[in-house]
Amino acid sequence: MAETGTDAMNDETTAEQVRIRMDVAYDGTDFSGWAAQPGRRTVQGELEAALARVLRLPAVSLTCAGRTDAGVHARGQVVQADIPAATWENEGERVLRRLAGVLPRDVRVTDARLAPPGFDARFSPLFRRYLYRVSDAPYGVDPLLRRDVLWHRSPLDADRMNAAAAHLVGEHDFAAFCKKREGATTIREVLRLEWERVDEHLLHGTIQADAFCHNMVRALVGALLAVGDGRRGTEWPARVLNAAVRDSSVHVVGPQGLSLEEVRYPADEELAERARATRRVRELPCPGHGA
Repeated sequence: MAETGTDAMNDETTAEQVRIRMDVAYDGTDFSGWAAQPGRRTVQGELEAALARVLRLPAVSLTCAGRTDAGVHARGQVVQADIPAATWENEGERVLRRLAGVLPRDVRVTDARLAPPGFDARFSPLFRRYLYRVSDAPYGVDPLLRRDVLWHRSPLDADRMNAAAAHLVGEHDFAAFCKKREGATTIREVLRLEWERVDEHLLHGTIQADAFCHNMVRALVGALLAVGDGRRGTEWPARVLNAAVRDSSVHVVGPQGLSLEEVRYPADEELAERARATRRVRELPCPGHGA
């Protein structure tokens, strides 16, 4: 699936336009994912409608750093919009407060500013960082956390999970953990993959990569949970990875524990070159899609 919006436009805006960067957070529970879909409630749809309203424009098209699936949350989503320069000059200082008044409570724009030259929300990132929250409490998930924590029925061993995860760090073909899309590569570089027990019954799994393919994060988490509860050995995820074909034995876990926490960009003067390099190496339908 190709993204709609400004990713179809040229990298550089015209003299009459400016590019706006917005940082966005949302509770994904009641959304059918990021991408606009006819007849469905999506994050992109809500944001584009709200921006068009507060900026008094016929329409606004957004491009995001990483499209998230239904039920996946975000604290660090980044989006861009190309709008008339005069509109931003007139409305820019008021846009955050005005958006707070019209957006639904499960999505917020936490910052909005002029993007530096060469900025591309989709192609400029150095990495995306996701966090997966899992409870192995025998009684289930704390009711106040049920929308963003997954319950795992068996006790988990974080040391076993980290031993298995170590073999998945680096640049590999993650075809075994991805839903293949026509014309899209499944080669990715995982920069960080580790688990931490943050209290008696709660674990945090952090995964950071240059980009993700479809279902990659949730499939990796599913494989590591199988190691953590003893159903699989610590070497099993590496064997699956090396096979380089989609493995039906890998369970794709539910979305509610997953949140896009951070999208990191290089220094302003390196943004344009980073975007060009990303396009050269890997032309993807959706380079940030990892839910």
